Amino acid sequence: MTEHDSAWKEVLEDLFEEFLLFFFPDIHQDIDFSKGYQFLDKELQKIIKRSNTGKRIVDKLVKVYLVDGAEKWLLIHIEIQGHEEKEFPERMYVYNYRLFDKFRRDVVSLAVLTDGNPHFRPTEYRRGRWGFEITCRYPIVKILDYKKRWAELEVDARPFAIVVMSYLKATEAGGNVKEQYTWKKHFLLGLYKRGMTRETILAVYKFVDWIIELPEELDTEIFEEIQTIEEVNKMSHITTAERIGIKRGIEKSIPVLHLGVATILELKFGEAGRLLSERAAQLRSLDSLQKLVGELKNANDLLEAEKIVDSLLAQA
Repeated sequence: MTEHDSAWKEVLEDLFEEFLLFFFPDIHQDIDFSKGYQFLDKELQKIIKRSNTGKRIVDKLVKVYLVDGAEKWLLIHIEIQGHEEKEFPERMYVYNYRLFDKFRRDVVSLAVLTDGNPHFRPTEYRRGRWGFEITCRYPIVKILDYKKRWAELEVDARPFAIVVMSYLKATEAGGNVKEQYTWKKHFLLGLYKRGMTRETILAVYKFVDWIIELPEELDTEIFEEIQTIEEVNKMSHITTAERIGIKRGIEKSIPVLHLGVATILELKFGEAGRLLSERAAQLRSLDSLQKLVGELKNANDLLEAEKIVDSLLAQA
């Protein structure tokens, strides 16, 4: 398990206000959420297509309004980076100045680092010569740092406390099914003790369910306990239909990614690529397939592509 791009993307979109409140409270207090906010992903994609600064992990662009009214609106550019990457600071700078050039508004870039390297903490991009200098400095959050704050997270009622804890434990547990089951049950049952709205519970449930994958019978066992809690407390939150919908949403992504892998390989390497795609079809993990698509785009030859596929199959 190396990336959970889609899970982060979904929870960021579903709980954007809570995301800022938890990770960037100073920014949160300056935003007038009564005026709403708008995700501008299509505009960001246009910027990304013009850039060759490396593989994108998760980026979001949000139009927000300020409390003090000094500027009617500005943009927040968010990147969630799941692995150590030398070019990351340059990409932050490039996206920021291209967004400013397009909109002529302040663009505040933020980074959430979800990788496992405690020393990877890029906070700025700098370039200069002969007295000329450009510096782009941006705030970061390192998810790994929250391990030291576990006791705080356990009593924190905010939804992203569970998001962070579940991500840390999913990474830590690896393929240990018993440990995954214990923690998934702990987090999902804990949702009902924190006074969250139904919509918030659904969003966090989806995140936890996505990143901690269990055999169906164990998932069902946890879900039956959740239903019992709801019945005892006369709640109506996660329904069977919604749970199935969450599962199917994830499952539907897998065939689409298989098709994407096959298309990339055939276009780049012809018949040999098609044969390699049959081996790649053995991958059933959403995270592995997402990583495969990204890495195959940068593969220079068939041998390199084969190594990428074999490496992911070995990790599966």
